[in-house]
Amino acid sequence: MKTRISFLLGLLLAASIAPNAFSQAAKTKKVVFVIVDGISSDSKEKIATPHLDAIAKVGGYTRAYVGGGKGTYSQTPTISAVGYNSLLTGTWVNKHNVWDNDIKDPNYHYWTLFRFLEEQYPQKRTAIFSTWLDNRTKLVGTNLPQTGQLQIDYSFDGFELDTMHFKHDEQKEYIHKIDEKVVNEAAAYIRDNGPDMSWVYLEYTDDMGHKYGDSEQFHKAIQMMDDQMGRLWKSVSYREKTYNEDWLIVITTDHGRDAKTGQGHGGQSDRERSTWIVTNAKNLNANFKATPGVVDIFPTVARHMDIHIPKEQSFEVDGVAFTGKLSIVSPVVQKSAGKVDISWKAVEKEGKVKIWLATTNEFEKGGRDLYYLMDEVDVANEKAGIDISQYPSGFFKIVIEGKYNSVNRWVVEK
Repeated sequence: MKTRISFLLGLLLAASIAPNAFSQAAKTKKVVFVIVDGISSDSKEKIATPHLDAIAKVGGYTRAYVGGGKGTYSQTPTISAVGYNSLLTGTWVNKHNVWDNDIKDPNYHYWTLFRFLEEQYPQKRTAIFSTWLDNRTKLVGTNLPQTGQLQIDYSFDGFELDTMHFKHDEQKEYIHKIDEKVVNEAAAYIRDNGPDMSWVYLEYTDDMGHKYGDSEQFHKAIQMMDDQMGRLWKSVSYREKTYNEDWLIVITTDHGRDAKTGQGHGGQSDRERSTWIVTNAKNLNANFKATPGVVDIFPTVARHMDIHIPKEQSFEVDGVAFTGKLSIVSPVVQKSAGKVDISWKAVEKEGKVKIWLATTNEFEKGGRDLYYLMDEVDVANEKAGIDISQYPSGFFKIVIEGKYNSVNRWVVEK
């Protein structure tokens, strides 16, 4: 009799747990990432941003950075389009090759998030809402042979070219009007259609920074931006409550401002490099709690959307996810006398890391690099040394591959 009662209780317990478990497993993952232009971390922090704060209360807020490795091969201009492409590709300028806002020759061998999603999940829907047309046509590279004629399912952009409805004025109020149109459409479209991956870009804050520097006008533009983020957050919250969806929202900026007046940017001063990230992600890790880079958004989005980055491409990604488990962060590579000393910080101290070496950069031309497995050590060791005396190249790619992530560094000899 006891066995029978226990069996019935087990069935009842399973029945009570199972629906919730299945509901959780069946959630459809969605993402929207947002770039609001030209707001240094100190500027954001001195202005009340209740809507961003509400999102951060669910997930988190952190200072972040742009500009690559200062004084190294990956040093990257703190310029708008350069930062956008670092987010889209997870790489610094030495790879994606967008050096300024002219966007002359992007290296499309470094795929964007949109291209990976389209390649692996062609049934999923994408959307771009932008106050600058070049984001879609040049950076994402829609309908170009170099991107395989990549298409975005829904785009809402190009209004800066419509001088009839948005007459260009010296005060740049037309940009504010376009931003409002873009964000209102994004909020409505996300609420009604729930695209799987969306990018929202707004420009007005940077224009006010350029025109007025650290000023009342710039601070007011940040407050306007916060209100706009509230509209997007309302739509995301509605989707999560109404549909069985798991949304990731990531809001960031593309560069800071110069320390003297706040009007310029492009250099490598601390303030120009200092940015920030707001997200609703709940499983934030040690990388988020440190100072993540704009390139770290790429692997975070890929992880959330279950996008698999093939090994050869993952070895090129400069970012590290700021959600979920990590094996390694903060790699340091130093070469001397035919040897390379490698160190890192272990996060999850389980398993081993593989140390890979390549002496070519065929990847940037669409080719393949030959990687040699140089060593395999416990991740908890946090260091390794490899002999490169038999490799005469003045250029070395080094990848440290762990259980949960990999990191890479180059040695570029002058």
